[in-house]
Amino acid sequence: MTNHNFLQFALPEIGEEEIAEVVSALRSGWVTTGPKTKQFEADFAEFLGGRVEAIAVNSATAGLHLGLEALGVGPGDEVITTTHTFTATAEVIRYLGADPVFVDIDANTLCIDVDAVAAAITPRTKAIIPVHFGGRAADMGRLLELARKHNLRVMEDAAHSLPTTSNGKMIGTLDSDVTVFSFYANKTITTGEGGMLVTRDPAVANRARVMRLHGINRDAFDRFTSKAPSWYYEVVAPGFKYNMTDIAASLGIHQLRRAQAFQQKRTRIATLYDAGLAEMPIIRPPHAAPGDIHSWHLYVIQLDETVEVSRDQVIERLFEQGIGCSVHYIPLHLQPYWRDTYKLTPAMFPVSQRVYERTLTLPLYTRMSESDVARVVAAVQRAIR
Repeated sequence: MTNHNFLQFALPEIGEEEIAEVVSALRSGWVTTGPKTKQFEADFAEFLGGRVEAIAVNSATAGLHLGLEALGVGPGDEVITTTHTFTATAEVIRYLGADPVFVDIDANTLCIDVDAVAAAITPRTKAIIPVHFGGRAADMGRLLELARKHNLRVMEDAAHSLPTTSNGKMIGTLDSDVTVFSFYANKTITTGEGGMLVTRDPAVANRARVMRLHGINRDAFDRFTSKAPSWYYEVVAPGFKYNMTDIAASLGIHQLRRAQAFQQKRTRIATLYDAGLAEMPIIRPPHAAPGDIHSWHLYVIQLDETVEVSRDQVIERLFEQGIGCSVHYIPLHLQPYWRDTYKLTPAMFPVSQRVYERTLTLPLYTRMSESDVARVVAAVQRAIR
């Protein structure tokens, strides 16, 4: 039986402008990678600033894979990343025959622990992948300094982080080699499925563009709009099928224009949660560093040790009250493939393990009303009582 009063965990906000742009793409005949994708890429680079190049892809996972490949990661290499993330962050390392080295998170930020990264560096280390958890930036100043010291490449997993800042600069414009954003359905802006690889390095950008579409040196749009013979192309590498469609880009063009307004709505909801949960035995999410911007993709709470019911019981009680919620994340050291392949144990990641056992993520999306937030707060209070 459907619960019509159920508050979803996440819903996108799609307006008439997005719908009209998709219809325009359908009527134009360009439904795969074409002029809308080119426009979205240009708009995205302009939005970030910092003279970056933006390459649209069909998922953030694709962007992460292309980024590492363009950085030359391969068999025998190690890439350091956090255990407290979605599996995509690590699986792209294995796609290339390299090995992930997992480290713990910082209890104050829930992002990768820079001291743990420093301790994990070996002669095989090629790159570091920090994750900006929930929309709060990792300690990029220290990470980039560490990478420079050891001549390591840095690729930021910014799936949660548009628009987020670090030391006053927009994520995507820092001194890392690659940054990858996600436009999945529940992200801060959406194209349904999709992502964006951003870099200042022309060699990385060129390689990512070629590998995005089968290793062909000219994409379909270039072939059918240039003066050169439309039928001729060259395969210069064994590439992938990672291009974004114009249908998806049509959504992105207008979602991007609303990104700042969406962030303000999300901040307002997070502020209401902070106030409503202030007196409860709950650890609220870490805020951005002073002067920086948090995208508030996720609102992750931790139950205090004094709460007698388990995290799982709280989630069950919230669902019984019609509140959708989730857990971010089941750490990779608990997932069978990563656990068994790399002999990982909870004791190796005490902060991530402790956070996981006490954590749940509350609904936070732009279509939520203040009464929705109040309803969630009341439900949480009843669930932990």
